[in-house]
Amino acid sequence: MRAMAKRSVVCFAGVAVILWTGMTAMAAEAGARPAPLRALLIAGGCCHDYATQKELIKSGIESRAHVEVEIIYSADTSTAPPLPIYGNPDYAAGFDVVIHDECASDIKDIAVVEGVLAPHKAGIPGVNLHCAMHCYRTAPDVKVAVTPGTPESLWFDYLGVQSAGHGPQKPIAITYTAKDHATARDLPDWTTINEELYNNIVVREGTQILARGVQEPNDRPNFTDAAVIWTSAYGDKKTRVFSTSLGHNNDTVADARYLDLVTRGVLWACGKLQESGQPAEGYGKD
Repeated sequence: MRAMAKRSVVCFAGVAVILWTGMTAMAAEAGARPAPLRALLIAGGCCHDYATQKELIKSGIESRAHVEVEIIYSADTSTAPPLPIYGNPDYAAGFDVVIHDECASDIKDIAVVEGVLAPHKAGIPGVNLHCAMHCYRTAPDVKVAVTPGTPESLWFDYLGVQSAGHGPQKPIAITYTAKDHATARDLPDWTTINEELYNNIVVREGTQILARGVQEPNDRPNFTDAAVIWTSAYGDKKTRVFSTSLGHNNDTVADARYLDLVTRGVLWACGKLQESGQPAEGYGKD
């Protein structure tokens, strides 16, 4: 009986060790998940319902990926919204990516614009949505191609595309032209509701167009076909930059296809998107 009892104790102890080891491994695995990416979303300015759209973008990204979105927002609806990032080149300290969704075409001061660009020049990735393409216009005439590397080209150097305006609000037929790119893989071509198609004055060397948009019929013939999604590399550090000119109206910003795209853009810019188009391990929602 004593021998049997001794064997039972040893057996129980062995099972306990196995269970403890398994629980420890599970805890270690659970604890191995990386901290969420920290994204800074900048919104405000002219011509858009940023009060609504900032929340759509925040919730859309956070529900799709292991990302926390913090918002800097100005309710000012002018073309020169007084965003608190101006004059503070360290505004993105502690963030992994900056999402520009502001509409600030009349913020033209060179020093201010250089301050907005400072985090990206230092290597913090950027994601640019819709009217971000028409911000910080330091060129005297944005309809004329400007020379890269000049003060007139500051924001266009960062974006990789120079755009000057848009056509009427009509549906845009979107076709992915780089379907093997991680941000576009398996995403369906689609046609938007009434939207603005931004023109391309110049697509810079090194910019990769991922999708084009066609808007017909259109009474502005120079605004019927343009790049609508692209990637580029900015500055000496080759900072990753993802841009889409889509996203004027709330229904487009709320569309799952749009939010899927923007979320992929954020993950790609941070180097956390697999070639399959899925988040890197630890950066999916679950």
